[in-house]
Amino acid sequence: MKTVRIDKNIGFLLSILAVLIGTATVFFFAMKSDPVKEALSGDNLLKVLVVLDDGNKPLSSHVITLYPASKRAAMFDIPGETGLILDSLGRVDRIDAVYTEKGTEAYKKEIEKLTGIGVPFYLTFSLDGLARMADLLGGLNVFIPTPVDYTPENGSRVLLPSGAVTLDGDKARTYVTYENTSLGDGDSDAPGRRQRAVLALFSALGEASPRVFTGDLFPVIRDSIKSDVPQGALKELLGQLSAIDAERLIPQRVTGSVRDVDGQSLLFPFYDGQLLKDIVRQTLAGLTAEDVTVQERVYSLEILNGTRNQGLAHNTSALYQSFGYDVIRVGNAEHAEYEETEIIDRIGNNSVAQAVAKVIQCDRIEQTNVSSPGEDTYGTEAIVDFTIILGKDFDGRYVR
Repeated sequence: MKTVRIDKNIGFLLSILAVLIGTATVFFFAMKSDPVKEALSGDNLLKVLVVLDDGNKPLSSHVITLYPASKRAAMFDIPGETGLILDSLGRVDRIDAVYTEKGTEAYKKEIEKLTGIGVPFYLTFSLDGLARMADLLGGLNVFIPTPVDYTPENGSRVLLPSGAVTLDGDKARTYVTYENTSLGDGDSDAPGRRQRAVLALFSALGEASPRVFTGDLFPVIRDSIKSDVPQGALKELLGQLSAIDAERLIPQRVTGSVRDVDGQSLLFPFYDGQLLKDIVRQTLAGLTAEDVTVQERVYSLEILNGTRNQGLAHNTSALYQSFGYDVIRVGNAEHAEYEETEIIDRIGNNSVAQAVAKVIQCDRIEQTNVSSPGEDTYGTEAIVDFTIILGKDFDGRYVR
């Protein structure tokens, strides 16, 4: 009788153990099947690489970082002609060569090294996929400032109306692919158009979310996208991206100097890429900051050279533009004998002033007020937020 009772107790304990093991296993695989939620449980920032694919070549590549709590996001444009020493190819070349030769995963790893942050996920849209999704979602809403009527050599005529327009699939494809080569300095708005198209796509997903995420439309959407996340997590990922507040988005782009290498023009990031890493780090910190005024809008600067070092203000202007500031004037200070660099805050916002100063590690901040409306105003002081006067302690990158 004791043996039977012991056997029953052992069987009961084993059944409890089996239930616990089963529950733990289900929980483990549930966590593994939703890597998006797992990523958000870390630093609360969602990071994803979004690629527009044009025949196995990136038409555009953007690293999007989203803070879901506020729906605020930053978007880093990675030009395909960015020149780097590419470990995956064993040579100096443009970064999009990795995508073509090694695939998306290797391409993502090179972008992670370039930006200095981990990017867990990627989404790739072919031009056919973009056009299909635009039609399925009722079109992409974009603003075109001036009408486009352009016929490239050996190409079909490009016609796009001005104003707030809704692009169907064919128009969306034209919008992201055409480049006006008749412009003297190239079509500088082409990267912006592709960025706006991607944001419009996510916005359209949000507006159609009942049909996209709960109806029969999602399998078609899923088949239009290549990604490294499973189906359930893809819904979560697209749902998060569709909630981006595009009006408060922070656009950034890799900046650098253009040099010819083996017959092709490559854009080499400033300061061996360290500047871009600083920009990314400061931008991500701003997304999660409690004081959101630092990145609520684009702040305007004037940069004045207070030294005899020719070109210092001009080079510093490029530096601040890389961080997303609007430099509306570059010139010389009243004299060329400023010992110390100083920043004049004309809007009385210390948080923003500190962010401006952090770019060049400047500790000297002065506050002043522009004349009140109705009083005499003159010069740049009436329209800039901050004036930066460069002194002898500035080495071209930092205040020493």
